[in-house]
Amino acid sequence: MVAFLRPRPNEPTMSHDPTVARRQVEITNPLGLHMRPANKFVEVALKYQSEIRVHYNGSEYNGKSILELTSLAAECGSRLELEARGPDATAAIDALAGLVNAQFHEEHEAETSGK
Repeated sequence: MVAFLRPRPNEPTMSHDPTVARRQVEITNPLGLHMRPANKFVEVALKYQSEIRVHYNGSEYNGKSILELTSLAAECGSRLELEARGPDATAAIDALAGLVNAQFHEEHEAETSGK
């Protein structure tokens, strides 16, 4: 007789491998990652369940914390690695990388505000 183990109905199956997505991006807006773009980054990051991390110069920062992101002092030309862990990791990284690649939409705001 061979016994097969099945998860009990009230016990979730264990997953030790959450979805992880990573992407390198370059800060290309002239003023770098200052308060306004950091705020936009956090606003986008908070839309996702995944944990968001930003790696820069050997350190890791919480991508959902404006305080931590502004402490990066990432200037134009800085390369960051974005990392997300969770059920919507790929979507989160796609959105955040898109924001960075669009220079945080700062050029468009300057044009529409008459500057």
